[in-house]
Amino acid sequence: MKQSWLKPGERIDDLQCKGFQLIQDPKSFCFGMDAVLISHFAKIRRNEKVMDLCTGNGVIPILLAGKNQSGQFAAMEIQQDAYDRALRSVRMNRLEERIEVIREDVRNSRQVFDASSFDVVVSNPPYLPAEGLKNPRIDKAISRHEVMLTLADLMEQTAYLLKPGGRFYMVHRPDRLVDIMTLSRQNRLEAKWMQMVHPRSDKKPNLVLLQFVKNGRPELKLKEPLFVYDEEGNYTPELLKCYQS
Repeated sequence: MKQSWLKPGERIDDLQCKGFQLIQDPKSFCFGMDAVLISHFAKIRRNEKVMDLCTGNGVIPILLAGKNQSGQFAAMEIQQDAYDRALRSVRMNRLEERIEVIREDVRNSRQVFDASSFDVVVSNPPYLPAEGLKNPRIDKAISRHEVMLTLADLMEQTAYLLKPGGRFYMVHRPDRLVDIMTLSRQNRLEAKWMQMVHPRSDKKPNLVLLQFVKNGRPELKLKEPLFVYDEEGNYTPELLKCYQS
């Protein structure tokens, strides 16, 4: 029956969370482990209002809604096709009363929301600078490169949307940490928690999970590193907890 939600070339993926599923186009940008990790890392309190910036197909708010019995979620996406898939996924999972999907440029947040509208902001943003080699598909280039949203833009808009004391959760690349920390502090977002994600114990980290607090006091705490695979190439127990929680 759920095949009626699909357009040509699309598929439905099982999120293994409360029976929720996600509509994806294999030729476009599909969610990866980073979305699962940030949805586990982000802690949502009772009845909080949460915004997901650069939501793509909407995987993060759907996972967060599954992990949290309360809370209201909004999700912003600039690309029409991704927005359309996110909207259909929300409706397919009967989450319309909890998740609002908005097609808008994140840089236009001031035109859509009042300042300090959200308790929490979450984002799995484009990781790569605009310059350099880009994917020939424009949708993938926008998802992976800062062609439509720079890190500076993201920090500025997050600071606008967050209430004082609100929390910002982000997944990114460790090689951008200097930029991240500089821009976050310029926008009154103080880094409070950081966790490195390594493919294996003998490999350098390729992802970093971060929590910031708006107007927070300086004090950065480090969580134990998360290793994805063990020596035999199997998922570690710690990684499996991210999927099972």
